[in-house]
Amino acid sequence: MERKIKYTEEELVSLLKNKDAIAYNVLYDNYSASLYGIISRIIPAEEIAQDILQDVFVKIWKAIEHYDKSKGRLFTWMLNIARNSAIDYSRSKQFKLENKIQDIDNSVYEVNKQKSSSFNTDLIGVKEEVIKLKDDYRILIDLIYFKGFTQEEAAKELNIPLGTVKTRVRAAIIELRKTLK
Repeated sequence: MERKIKYTEEELVSLLKNKDAIAYNVLYDNYSASLYGIISRIIPAEEIAQDILQDVFVKIWKAIEHYDKSKGRLFTWMLNIARNSAIDYSRSKQFKLENKIQDIDNSVYEVNKQKSSSFNTDLIGVKEEVIKLKDDYRILIDLIYFKGFTQEEAAKELNIPLGTVKTRVRAAIIELRKTLK
């Protein structure tokens, strides 16, 4: 049975600055899943996201001397490195070229993967607030934002004019903004 090593953030940073390999393993074990989650939201291709994650940990290892705890927590610093690395890759010529010449099998796989994975709005409380909306608003928000209907499809489904759909959706979003602030 493996014993989990735990450090305070300050101890971990100190060990990392001294290039302690065990501390680096602890850092990877504790933070790789969270950082991968951020990267994969920007770069949905799993292999590329994993490569970026590895690059991020190399950057962290090389740049740990530049971490300043007075500017924020270690996790926030690492998260910014991960997010910026993923954004940089998404803006690269290589990424744009890969997306242009992606074969049909990969395209179908990515679409199916995106359809099958959904963002759990229950965790952030949006679904609870939508339920509190007037029925006219709630039904439209459910169709458009949770079931993926277009405004035109929602208008046909509910047999109401497109202009009415647009007005109600806008009003519903304004209501949600007020309650979520």
